[in-house]
Amino acid sequence: MNTQAETEAPSSPEPAPSNGPGGIFGSPLFLMLPMVLLLWAFMIRPQQRRDKEMKEMLAKVEKGDSVVTTGGLHGRVTGVTDDVLTLEIAPNVRVKLSRSAIASRSAGKAEGEKS
Repeated sequence: MNTQAETEAPSSPEPAPSNGPGGIFGSPLFLMLPMVLLLWAFMIRPQQRRDKEMKEMLAKVEKGDSVVTTGGLHGRVTGVTDDVLTLEIAPNVRVKLSRSAIASRSAGKAEGEKS
């Protein structure tokens, strides 16, 4: 016993369900653009700024400056070439370092040091 509703196909197809507003505002690309801008503003740009400041600091290192290396050595710069610095870490103890090994710098003599 088949009823008429079971045997007949619907006369018109039903429209597909809508997924929200159409156009560019419903596009995933529209949502990705603000996320990319936030990523750039909060992560990439500050890192670029720190890199620029570090590069400027390394270029300004000169003889007589007190520095701290990335390895934690504290000392005074006694010699400077293009890429190599000579650092005095104790009286009559000098080491040669690459300029990129400097983590921080303070101009002039270190506090408490005598000439």
